[in-house]
Amino acid sequence: MPNIEHLRKQAKLYLRWHREQYYPVAARIRAVLPRYSRLTDCEILARPFRLSDAQELVARTVGFESWDALRRGTHYVTRTGTYPMPILTAAEPQLFVRDIAAASEFYSRKLGFSVAFIYGEPPFYAQLFRDGARLNFRQVDGAVLDAIRRATEQLLAATITLEDAKPLFVEYQQAGVEFVQSLKSEPWGARTFMVRDPDGNLLLFAGRGE
Repeated sequence: MPNIEHLRKQAKLYLRWHREQYYPVAARIRAVLPRYSRLTDCEILARPFRLSDAQELVARTVGFESWDALRRGTHYVTRTGTYPMPILTAAEPQLFVRDIAAASEFYSRKLGFSVAFIYGEPPFYAQLFRDGARLNFRQVDGAVLDAIRRATEQLLAATITLEDAKPLFVEYQQAGVEFVQSLKSEPWGARTFMVRDPDGNLLLFAGRGE
């Protein structure tokens, strides 16, 4: 049985985050509460959000249909009844960076992304997007980032898919982007290229083959 007191505190934290316009909580609300599923982050944060909503959010997150069901310890959410099979609609990789402003500048000026939001005073979290691709950025201490890079230097931070990678590769060439891997055809039929950002995050862009 979940710790009710801990979950009450969690609900109050979600409520406070919503009142403070903390953007990452909007994604959690949209993913868990069906009535918010078609709203944008801004729309979710602009709508009323009460303690009862936050408690429902917590209850559904831990597998109950409602806060009351959670308190009674009954009625776990199942796939029977009116609940559809879950479908994953998007993923948002989180990239570690030294400086939010500098990272946002690189992704905007060089890679054609736009800023969805920047959070914190001073900024420590941000989201940038281009079309359907969304990337979340978390600022970390330089020493911590260096340790991460030593352990993951050759590992992809994100894969971004598109219909055809060649036009984007040409766009990035003209923008002066440096490539870790030039455009090439893969054995499995895709065309890909790779870019490493100033913080060492390795990005793979992949599209259909010729």
